[in-house]
Amino acid sequence: MVKKIRGILIVLLSLTLFACSTTNKQPTTETTYTAGTYTGVGNGRNGEIKVDVTFDTEKITEIVIVSQSETENIADLAIETIPEMIVNNQSLGIDSVSGATITSEAIIEAVADAVKQAGGDPEALKNVVVNKEPTKTIELDTDVVVVGGGGAGMAATIRLGELGKKVILLEKASYLGGAISVSGGNQVVMGSKLQKEAGVTDDSVESMVDDFYKNGANLNVPELITLYAENIGETTDWLNEYCKVEYDMEGGLHKLGEYSYDRELAYVDGGPGFTKTIKLAVEESGAEVYLNTRAYELIEENGIVVGVKAKDIDGNEYIITSSNVILATGGYGFSDELLTPELQSALYYGPETSTGDGVIMATVEGIDADTRLMEYGKRYPNGIEVSEGKAKSTIAGNIVGWTMSAILVNAEGERVVNEKASNRTILETEIEQTNGMLYLLLDSKTFDIWKTKLKEAGITEEDIERYVSENGKTTPVFANGNTLEEVAKVVDMDPTTLIATVEKYNSYVTNGKDLDFDRPKDFMNETIGEGPYYLIEQKPRFATTMGGLVVNESLEVINKNGDVIQGLFAAGEVVGGVMGDDSPSGANNGWALTSGKLAAESIAQ
Repeated sequence: MVKKIRGILIVLLSLTLFACSTTNKQPTTETTYTAGTYTGVGNGRNGEIKVDVTFDTEKITEIVIVSQSETENIADLAIETIPEMIVNNQSLGIDSVSGATITSEAIIEAVADAVKQAGGDPEALKNVVVNKEPTKTIELDTDVVVVGGGGAGMAATIRLGELGKKVILLEKASYLGGAISVSGGNQVVMGSKLQKEAGVTDDSVESMVDDFYKNGANLNVPELITLYAENIGETTDWLNEYCKVEYDMEGGLHKLGEYSYDRELAYVDGGPGFTKTIKLAVEESGAEVYLNTRAYELIEENGIVVGVKAKDIDGNEYIITSSNVILATGGYGFSDELLTPELQSALYYGPETSTGDGVIMATVEGIDADTRLMEYGKRYPNGIEVSEGKAKSTIAGNIVGWTMSAILVNAEGERVVNEKASNRTILETEIEQTNGMLYLLLDSKTFDIWKTKLKEAGITEEDIERYVSENGKTTPVFANGNTLEEVAKVVDMDPTTLIATVEKYNSYVTNGKDLDFDRPKDFMNETIGEGPYYLIEQKPRFATTMGGLVVNESLEVINKNGDVIQGLFAAGEVVGGVMGDDSPSGANNGWALTSGKLAAESIAQ
């Protein structure tokens, strides 16, 4: 199978897998089926996956995915190829698609369900071995190897190409995008032409640095947060003008409690929209892109990093020599080994690829990279639990809800926080409440607008209709009722308290002053009106880690003795310290893109 590609003309793993054949070994009992079509169900990352599986008496003849709500781009390859691989090999023992393991396993689970209904033996099919082509060792040479195809890796790749460097980009998943592709799609744009165009002309590096210190408990590394603030404006303009990334100027700058000035914009069509555009820029950069190819070791000679070793999904070995390596491998949010118990307890909403590979490779004996703030991660207060232990964000809807009549209440029906406070303040309040959560209270008018804003976070209106129909019986809780009393009873909340809370809040709106929590007047535009009413769970969610490798202002990685590791750079979430112990909204995307660009420029210099 050809794994080397120019730009992003991807010859994906499906070609190899379609060519595979089963061994002659048969299950211990002959496989026979009751011919027909059966519907099977598996539990995906974002909910149920339903498949229709057609059998004749001897084999599976067709698999059609009937419904699914998996994340676009991330799950696409699994959805396209897993059913065909099962049919071609008459086996449930096939490999999952890298980066889409949960989706892959859910499809296999759904087919196994149908096999059982048809009278077959799913366990026997899981034991049918799939033969693969012999593996080989491939030696390559380039100017720069970029490890990781998320925001930082893509920005570095594009900028290196612009500066005339030959680049190989390695991505262990089957897609480019990383964490930014599943983010809410917001970015700090301080100092950019776009911020000025949107009406803010007096923001400053000093103000941004001060705000980040306050949000990060003053644990931020001074030179890194200053580097970020000094360069994010230029990076934003480069993304917009050179990479053709579109920002939602119609929606305008977001008013957020973390910032002294409005300095965040959304991408048009959110994280997925950004990723679709930036992938085209990667293609045009001339880089060689290897998907499904995981770097596992840095090549070191006399203390200098001179390349990487990698392995693809088919077992082929790559030995790549280069003048420089940029680690842009993301964080470790999906690694129980590197996470604290506190972070492990939060709902996870990031990519499955965030397993700390860069930190692990760089800290081995002989490389000895230093790390810092590994105990910290960014938790947000606005998650809904779409499947066990997995979350999605409602922040895009909440931002609009605060301009209308949305409020937050606890399990007792009381307001306990200024809804326009910083995410950190809301989170700290939330985790102190009963069950460590809050509810978002919406009237009918606000809900109808709120639900249209969540698509880019992977929550469709069809999903919401399903959640509403469950009415609190399952998670995520989307309790609803025609009256406040009815909706309170769904979640065992005291109706009298909730009614009193709404009456008090409405009086504050009428009088233009929140006497309890000082919610800004600009965000008290409407009283809570007519039902139906909705109480939507708000739980802590987590994806981004704050800790990582120690780097200098040139993004060179530093070892435990405080010396530069020659040939090794890092960018994005794998770098520790820029945010302190917590990151404000839009900050992680901005840092990934800025540091990726700057790492490329350091190498070119």
